[in-house]
Parts: sequence; C-alpha cells; structure tokens
Amino acid sequence: MNDAILLWTIVMPLVAGLLMLGLRRSMVRVAEGVALLVMLANLAVFILLFNHDILYNRAWGSFGVECALRLYRFSWFIAFSAACLAFLITLYCRRFLREKAHAGVFYGLMLISVSMVNGAVLADNLILLLFFWEGLLLTMFGMIAIGSRNAFRAATKTFIIVGITDLCMLGGIALTGWTSGTWSLSTLAKNPLPLHGVACTAMLLMVIGAISKGGSMPFHSWIPDAATEAPLPFMAFLPASLEKLLGIYFLTRISMDLFALRPDSWMSPVLMSVGAATILLAVMMALVQKEYKRLLSYHAISQVGYMILGIGTALPVGIIGGLFHMVNNAMYKSCLFLTAGAVEKETGTTDLAKLGGIGTKMPVTFACFLVTAASISGVPPFNGFFSKELVYDAALERNVLFYLAAVLGSFFTAASFLKLGHSVYLGKRDASNENVREAPASMLAPMIVIAAFCVVFGVYNALPLNVLIQPGLGETIAGMNVAGFPVNSFLVGLTVVALCGALLNHLLGATMSGSGLHAADHIRYAPGLVKIYDGAEKKYFDPYDLGMKFAGWVAWAGWGVDKGVNWLSDVLIVKVFYGIGKGVRLAHTGSYALYVLWALAGALAILVFLAKSV
Repeated sequence: MNDAILLWTIVMPLVAGLLMLGLRRSMVRVAEGVALLVMLANLAVFILLFNHDILYNRAWGSFGVECALRLYRFSWFIAFSAACLAFLITLYCRRFLREKAHAGVFYGLMLISVSMVNGAVLADNLILLLFFWEGLLLTMFGMIAIGSRNAFRAATKTFIIVGITDLCMLGGIALTGWTSGTWSLSTLAKNPLPLHGVACTAMLLMVIGAISKGGSMPFHSWIPDAATEAPLPFMAFLPASLEKLLGIYFLTRISMDLFALRPDSWMSPVLMSVGAATILLAVMMALVQKEYKRLLSYHAISQVGYMILGIGTALPVGIIGGLFHMVNNAMYKSCLFLTAGAVEKETGTTDLAKLGGIGTKMPVTFACFLVTAASISGVPPFNGFFSKELVYDAALERNVLFYLAAVLGSFFTAASFLKLGHSVYLGKRDASNENVREAPASMLAPMIVIAAFCVVFGVYNALPLNVLIQPGLGETIAGMNVAGFPVNSFLVGLTVVALCGALLNHLLGATMSGSGLHAADHIRYAPGLVKIYDGAEKKYFDPYDLGMKFAGWVAWAGWGVDKGVNWLSDVLIVKVFYGIGKGVRLAHTGSYALYVLWALAGALAILVFLAKSV
C-alpha cells in the first residue's frame, strides 16, 4: 500500500477544517455534511489500514528533523479508536449544534483536531510529534472560546495550564534528542534510554506533558471550567476521549519505547502516586457536584488516574489494564457526556436541582446512562470492570496502599453515579419537565452504539485485549493471556463489596436527606472533610488560581519596586539637590560682611584641623 496514505489522514481533515472555518453561518447544513463525510472517510481509511505496517519518511529541514510517519498495530489502534469516536460525536452534533451560532467553526475545529491527533499518533519523529501536539492546543482553545459568555476566560486558563506543561514536554524532547543523538521514535524504541543522569529529567518533563494532555492532577483544573462554559460536544470529543487516547498513548511510548521504565526505577512509584492521588482527589470532588457536566468532568479526571496507575506499575498486566481502561474510558465517558447533552437539549438545563424523574420521558437516554454509569463504576460484566481488575491486580502486586486507593476510588465513583442517576432520571419530576421528550434519533444512535460496545468489550473482552491492544505492545506482553473473567476471585469479591457498600451508602444518604441530590451530603459535611471541601470549592487548592495569586503578588511587588525607584529618582533626589541649591543661594547673598565671616570661619576650621594633626 502506498505510504502517502498516512499523509492523507492528516491533510484531508486539515484542509476540510480550514475551509469550513470560512463558511457563512447560514451554511451550517453544508458544514454538517462535509464534517460527517470527512470523519467517515477518515474512519474508512483506518479500517482499510488494519494490520498494516507502513513507514512514510521524507526529508524535512535539517538537524535530523524528518517528516516521518509510522503506522503499526499500537498507533493504528489509537488512531482507529479516535476515528470511531470522532465520527460518532460528529453524528451526534448534527442535531445538538444545528441552532448554534458557531456550529460551522466548531465543525472546522473538530476536523483540524482530528488531523492533529492523527499526526501526533502517527509521528515517528519527536519534533514532528511536538508540532501536532501543539496544534491541538490551538484548536482546543478555539473550541472552548466559542462557548458561553464566560468561555474565553476558561479557554485562556486552559491555554496557560496546557501551554506550560507543553513547554515541559518541549524541554523533555530537547533533552532526549540531545542525549540519544536521534529524534526518531523507532530508533529509540530499539535501545531505550536508561533512567539515570539527564535521561531522568527528560522523562520527567515528557511525562508532565503526557499526563497533562490526559487530564491528570495537578494539571486538571481547566476541565471542570471547560465543562461548564464550552459547547457540550467538546467535552465528549477531546477531554473525555481523544485527549485521553493521545496522552496515555504517549505516556506508554515514553515508558516502553523511549525510556527503560522498570518496577524498581524511581519513576514507577512517582507515576503510581500521581495516579492514586488523581483517582481519589478527583472522585471526591465529583461526589459533591450539583451540576451534570461538572460532575462528569471530575470523573474524566479521576479515571485517568487508573490508566497512570496501571502503566506506572511497569508490570505487563498493569500496562495492559491501563491501556484497556483508556479505551473503555473513552467510550463510556464520551457516552456519559452525550447523555448530558441530550438532557440539556430537551430540558434546557444540567442543574441537578432542576431535574428529576425524566427517566420515563427519556428511556433510551436513561438506558445508555445506566450501561455507561455501570461501566465506569466497575460493575461486572461491563468493560470498566475488567480493565479495573487488571489495574487492581498490578497495583496490589506493587503495594497494597495503591490497591486500596484504587478500590476506594471505585466506591466513590459508584456512589456519585448513584446520586447522579437518582437526581436526574428517578425521583420526583420537576414541573418544568412535564413536556420533555426523548432526544432525536441522530443523537441517540451514537449513544446506543457506544453503550453496546461497553457491553461487548466486557462480555467478550478478548476482542479488545487479544486483537486490538496487546499485539502492538511487544512480544512479551503480546504473548500474555489476560482475557476472560479475572483469575483472582478474592479481588473480584472485594470489588463487589465496595460496590455494594456504595449502594448502601447512597440509600442511607438519600434516606437521611430525603433526596438523591443530597445523598452524599453526609460525606461532604463530615468532620474533617467539611473544611477541606470548603477550601476546594473556594479554589484554595487550585494550582492555577494559586499560581495566578502568586503572579499577582509578584506583580504587586514589582509595581512597588517600580514606584520606589521612580520616587527615588523623581522626588527624593530632586528635593535633595533643590535643598542644597537653596542653601547655597542663602549663603551667597552678595553681602561683603557675610563673605568676610565665611572666610574667617574657613581659616578657623583650617587652624583647628592643623592643631589636631600636630
């Protein structure tokens, strides 16, 4: 097969996206049709490329920089997954965005984003990868900025946070190229750099860029703001799916191909600690949210913790589990955001206090929510259960504390989705929702397809594991067989106990508070947690806000120094010399007698000095 087809997967959506940015608002139907056709063509190309190994390499600049693209089983799997989700979300957008003023711009930015994702995944040169990686930052800024009235502020916050971490990645790439003498990922994969010396710093900087793209803590705080302000399909498209795929893909390449990550290396416990902290801290925030999209956004952060934890174990079962969870999360998390969009489309709100009892009005949306909520909570036999069990197994082998953090995260995940489902689809229906109808078929179809795959990838997990994921991970990992029901029945029993505990917790909270919306309030206001939650809601722990406050203090100090220098040069020195001049003028009045006195005083002073020196 012609190797230029890899370039086509980048150029096709890029050109179409740029053309659509210039369309008039009245041509939204044209934008819909073009976007859907290009996304379908992109998906068709990757279907045709299944099981192909293709290298496209052309000279491009100097210093070893080449336009090198490589398709092999692992990169194909990521690009194919992204293409599937992009097509389904574009189909969903046809009805959701039809009356939106910036629909054409949004479609254009979606297509350009797909081009950037394809380029970053297929890039076999670190400089080329960085080019596409940074291009995605620009489209992400634009997709957020065209949202609500306050969206530009959220877009700016996103640009600053992700931009800073991308600079870290730039530094890591520069150090990697300098240390290894090559920019080629394929060359580095044959001889990964040992973790000592400069390579340690290089890996740390690149890991920061990768986990930030995945949405991990502490680089996460833009995601809840974007969920509130950006057009809802954006959340399903990038933070919930494509960015997770890209960030975790590159983290895996860093850990397996570029550097020699081992269980006994210092980076392994660092990654596991970041993963465990992300799981717990984000899910605790999700538990107390009162807004549909914002609650889901914290789960988008929390779930990436399982991926980082699994890969950080540096054990084959953990790496497989982390990647399996990556694709599972991309499915159920994007579907959950699509259910939120359907609710918002039909009710006009995602405020949980204004919802309730719409399950009978929107039965298909409710069914898709149930399937994907069970999947993300790790309920058997859905896909999330199997990927989490693999991560649990690896985490327990490394340290029981990491395992307990992961299981506790599943407890709070299940508790928060019980609260969400109860608040939105069950309970007493708000009077304003009496005329609510089911979402249009074009919005339901993507949700149904994704929910169905959550079942298929659970019941028949050999398909994603043995056919899609493991073949691209090297001979040792590819030869493992972790498909089927988990071998460790004891861990499965503990998972079931955690899920049952979450159900009992919800029933207790709902009974105490009298509603599903406040079913987690006993945790929110528990002694020892209430002050922490208060501080978190006031953004006392938000690294971005803390950084902006620090920058404000630095600016205030700089302003003070500037004013002090101005006062010294413009006020104090002027006054001193003016006073000296005034004194001189008073001493020289033109009086002969006064001058004789000055002369005598001077002579006297000389005599005194000479007398003391003798």
